[in-house]
Amino acid sequence: MLQVISLLLENKPGALMRVTGVLVARGYNIESLTVARTLDPALSRMTIVVDVDVNLRTQVVKQMNKLVNVLQATDLTESPAVARELVLLRVRTPQETRTAVLKEAEIFGARVVDSSVEGFALESTGDAEKLDEFIDVMRSYGEIEVTRSGTVAMSLGAKKLKLQPPVPARPELAKV
Repeated sequence: MLQVISLLLENKPGALMRVTGVLVARGYNIESLTVARTLDPALSRMTIVVDVDVNLRTQVVKQMNKLVNVLQATDLTESPAVARELVLLRVRTPQETRTAVLKEAEIFGARVVDSSVEGFALESTGDAEKLDEFIDVMRSYGEIEVTRSGTVAMSLGAKKLKLQPPVPARPELAKV
């Protein structure tokens, strides 16, 4: 079953490698991975969609929380959350079907980001199933090229992250 994990981690070299290393070492397939820094440039938010057995979901989150650079790992799979993905799609279509392509794009909430004599470049966001349907519909109009961002998710729960300053490794360093 696909599990959506949201991680808040330090924005440091090697942090991404540690997280993916834990998953790969245990034989989990990463379906999607997105990461970018937050409003605080010292922190990054990572969203991972991983194929994990239902019985092992809590164990995966516990393993993530043990990693050095991870401040918080949360399972968003069945909790209140918003998950979205971006797709950029280029469709090459003959002149006579261009109006139909634009109508279909409007139905799916896509917008035209570029137009040429060959066709359109379209942008759409939503859940993965909606985007799969959008891609299937666009296939019927001609040759397509697709790029997907991967899932980005955010918890809608009331629980907020409370960060505390790091604990010094040696007590003598705490005296300032």
